[in-house]
Amino acid sequence: MSRVSPGVVSGASYTALIKACHEGGYALPAINVVGTDSVNAVLEAAARNGSDVIIQVSNGGARFYAGEGLPDAHRARVLGAASMARHVHLLAKEYGIAVILHTDHADRKLIPWLDDLITMSEDEFKATGKPLFTSHMLDLSTEPLEENLATSASMLKRLAPLGMGLEIELGVTGGEEDGIGHDLEEGADNAHLYTQPEDVLKAWELLSPIGTVSIAASFGNVHGVYKPGNVQLRPEILKNSQDAVQKATQSGPKPLPLVFHGGSGSTIAEIDAAVSYGVFKMNLDTDIQFAFAHGVGSYVLEHPVAFQHQIEPGTDKPMKSLYDPRKWLRVGEKSIVERLDEAFEILGSKGRSVARKS
Repeated sequence: MSRVSPGVVSGASYTALIKACHEGGYALPAINVVGTDSVNAVLEAAARNGSDVIIQVSNGGARFYAGEGLPDAHRARVLGAASMARHVHLLAKEYGIAVILHTDHADRKLIPWLDDLITMSEDEFKATGKPLFTSHMLDLSTEPLEENLATSASMLKRLAPLGMGLEIELGVTGGEEDGIGHDLEEGADNAHLYTQPEDVLKAWELLSPIGTVSIAASFGNVHGVYKPGNVQLRPEILKNSQDAVQKATQSGPKPLPLVFHGGSGSTIAEIDAAVSYGVFKMNLDTDIQFAFAHGVGSYVLEHPVAFQHQIEPGTDKPMKSLYDPRKWLRVGEKSIVERLDEAFEILGSKGRSVARKS
């Protein structure tokens, strides 16, 4: 197994990490972050579990990271994503693990956001030899396949010289993710949630010669958590896609780096099946949001007076030590770490970091 330097990976270190996941039969959790609290919790959890990790930000998360007070939403999305990236670059080495730094769903209207971030990576590459991000996601899954792939190819041609990768989506992941997608229609015929292997093959044959590409192939997965029975996962679609590419390209087994969107709420059996079919990245957002909220909410319920009064009525005791944001934010961080302990274990990445130890 190839070792890489701790910190944000790109180029050869990025492909080495994907290869390690493939050969080791495990996957990495990909966590959507919205501020330094969630970033730090993810880094802490990865280091504590001896695992590498994927940190990603959506357009809305980037907007929030920069501050809702900034009047130019596009500029805020760009600066927020860049600020998050620099925060991770600064700290990831200290935690001693390898980090894939990624942006989540961007549809057609958000291409200008990615274009500006890629320009930043081009400038960073000229100055340091490394890009700002490891990879970006372009989600044109609701468009005709030919348009999806043509635009993806154009973007990958910009990314490849920087050692960056592109994640695309084929088929539609149900549910809504930060303004991208639509709510799952209960009882409806959701055939669009299942990717066709021939589409995956077409994408792979066009894009893989250009650069590093990963594919979010939909197999009934959705964003968010729904009532049991409303989501019918068919991980065998991933196997069929792998088999189609292997046969056509005469490659080794499971040649595709696959991505599992909507991992929150999935059963261990479903996750195990997806990973066994070549998934190296599983997105976790809803579960992590709930973990943070549950931790903070429990703290508030334990100390309700501190969130209503600076001085406790009746005793005149100062409540500052309880409402200090560092106290309840830290509880939220710990709750994220505990949820990620479980994720690293289930995905099989615990104790398998490829980061070179000092």
